Amino acid sequence: MTDISDARPAENEARAPRRSRLLRLMRYVPVIAPVVLWAVPCWVLLHSGQHWPLPVTLGGTVLFVGGLIGMPFAMAHGHGRRQRDRAAIIGDTLLGTSWVLFTWSVLLGVLLRLALAVAGVGESQDRARIVTWAVLGVTAALLAWGYAEARRVPRVRRLDVHLPRLGAGLDGLRVALITDTHYGPLDRARWSARVCETVNTLEADLVCHTGDIADGTAERRRAQAAPLGTVRATRARVYVTGNHEYYSEAQGWVDLMDELGWEPLRNRHLLLERGGDTLVVAGVDDVTAESSGLAGHRAHLAGALDGADPGLPVLLLAHQPKFVDRAAAAGIDLQLSGHTHGGQIWPFHHLVRLDQPAVAGLSRHGTRTLLYTSRGTGFWGPPFRVFAPSEITLLVLRSPHLPGSP
Repeated sequence: MTDISDARPAENEARAPRRSRLLRLMRYVPVIAPVVLWAVPCWVLLHSGQHWPLPVTLGGTVLFVGGLIGMPFAMAHGHGRRQRDRAAIIGDTLLGTSWVLFTWSVLLGVLLRLALAVAGVGESQDRARIVTWAVLGVTAALLAWGYAEARRVPRVRRLDVHLPRLGAGLDGLRVALITDTHYGPLDRARWSARVCETVNTLEADLVCHTGDIADGTAERRRAQAAPLGTVRATRARVYVTGNHEYYSEAQGWVDLMDELGWEPLRNRHLLLERGGDTLVVAGVDDVTAESSGLAGHRAHLAGALDGADPGLPVLLLAHQPKFVDRAAAAGIDLQLSGHTHGGQIWPFHHLVRLDQPAVAGLSRHGTRTLLYTSRGTGFWGPPFRVFAPSEITLLVLRSPHLPGSP
């Protein structure tokens, strides 16, 4: 009979090579992904039975090869050490375009072609050409609509959140949430000002920003972030870091938000009191903070709650939804997060689900903890939002302990 203690090391040793092989394969994703994103649409639109005139086939192929070469080149120059904004805009736009082209080339290349064949529409070449024009038409429409959705001021999403431990004095507390503003290569200073104006119309008691303020340093994106200083709240404005801060000198963003009048909740909390009742508002650094190597930055929930009365309800700010496992274990009442963008460009949300427990909206985790995941206020990279609209969120906290309640 094999002893369990002897079997575990062997099992762990077997898992280790599998993990290392997976990590080695992940290294090739930046090379493989662009090839797939451009080669599949090229094949579906030009080479899968259409028999276009030679100049059309050659010209189209050259365009796809140009996209394949130009996209990673532009993104490397735009988001690498040089941080060239113009190159970033080109690379990001090509990335979004290739994703939409790839998605609809696959869907229509299979489904529409099959439907046309079943319906007996034309010859094989006719069906192939119909698919080509359908893919191009759908892609153009979605990119135009997605660009408008990305650049517009987000709609306000309102919802009541019932917290069993919330005291009656705090019933109706208005919490505004913005996140993932991602100020970046496209200058959005005017957009930022309009977002802040919209937040101010909500007359919130507490305004929260759950990270990913920008892509770039605070010095570089200061003009776009400056309108955040105009945001009003009757009680407090609080902020936690996101993973993108740790690509761009996070401490600079913490200092700038402090300068703009926001309270950076770096593994600490404040108390919000109203009507004789108290809410603990806590925040943690992003889960990537410790690996950034920046001194003093890490996600430390115990530190954030240090000194807080365990009998009080807790509202926690944590950039990534996957922190909710730790929040639920600690009995947190409500966690507010962003990070996912709701997938941003459909159907990317399916990939997001591989890494996060929630993509958007309100969800329950454990017996007590609720998680609200925002789809984000801005956009990252590709200036498109397809079937994943941005949002400014107003959460109204509700207590069961009102006069006359059972």
